[in-house]
Parts: sequence; C-alpha cells; structure tokens
Amino acid sequence: MRIAVITGTTREGRFSGSVAEWVAARLEQRPEFELEAIDLRDHPLPFFEGAAPARTGRDYSRDDVARLGRALDRADGFVVLTAEYNHGYPAVLKNAMDWTFVEWRRKPITFVGWGNVGGARAIEQLREVAVEYEMAPLRHAVHILPDVMLPVMRAETPDVALFEPLEAKLELMVGDLLWWTGALAAARARDEVNRQ
Repeated sequence: MRIAVITGTTREGRFSGSVAEWVAARLEQRPEFELEAIDLRDHPLPFFEGAAPARTGRDYSRDDVARLGRALDRADGFVVLTAEYNHGYPAVLKNAMDWTFVEWRRKPITFVGWGNVGGARAIEQLREVAVEYEMAPLRHAVHILPDVMLPVMRAETPDVALFEPLEAKLELMVGDLLWWTGALAAARARDEVNRQ
C-alpha cells in the first residue's frame, strides 16, 4: 500500500523537515507500506482559479497541477504534516487541495501537527475539509507540543530521537492508518471490478 507523506508547509526555516524525517523513518519500518514524499515546495502552484476539480476529474489545464494530481492519485492513504498558523492550517496546503479532488476520494487521511496546541485547530479544520473530499479522516493524529518541538528546533544537528516521547502516539496512528488503508483499497478495487 502506497502512503503519501505530504509536507504541507513551505515557509523559510520550516520545522516540517525534521517531522518528515521522523515520520518517514517510522513508516519505512512497516513492510506493508511503500512511501512517497510529496513536499509542497516541489509543487508550487498559483492561487486556485480554475474550474471546480470535483466536476472536471483529472482533466487539468496546467501541467504543474497534473503532476501533483498524479502523485496524489498513486497514494492509497495520506499522512499530512501541518503547522498551525494563526489558528489554521497553511494556505499552501489548502491551495494544493483546492486544485485537486478525485485523487483524494475514498482514501484515509491522518495528520501530524505542531504548534502551541500541537496543531489541534489546524487538524480539526483539515478533518472537515477531508470529509468534503469524501475521505476517511482518522481519529488518531500526532500533536507535537512545544515541549518536544522546541528542543528539536534548538538542536545543533537534526535529531529525530528527540521525538521519542511521541513514539507511542505515532504507532497508534500508523496502526489505524494500516487498517483503513487496507479496507478502503479493497473497497476501491471492488468498485473498479464492478465498473468493468
């Protein structure tokens, strides 16, 4: 099962690089998963101005959007890494989602967030968006509070061992993701057979 780990921040000096390294290292230990990193820095898009992707499917008028769409389409499930900016999630993440639609449908999505309240407000908002995309937002997420975030940020060299207090939460989230990814991949495969 292919899991896309989406780095949803692009700001200079972003914290998400350390988070992506930690999450990827743990997911790679699971033989059931094949990982694909999707860093939104590698997918710069203009502000959304096109036709509604829910109506146009995979017919994108822009090559850069089509490239992102293909990466999302390959995934069976998603882990979104998100900061919380001003009580919300990053605009670049919303913009990337607004440009796409069908690639997300009927797939599980979970989150790793950070900030003063561990990204909780951003994650709650993203769960509501995920429902509109006909996704299965998972209950378990990882919230990186300042007690873990600040030592990671202050470390002279990146050290994923500093995330150790959150390992149990990450394992719980990964187990949940594994179950839902398998269940929804099987259901999508049945739907595909029935359409033929």
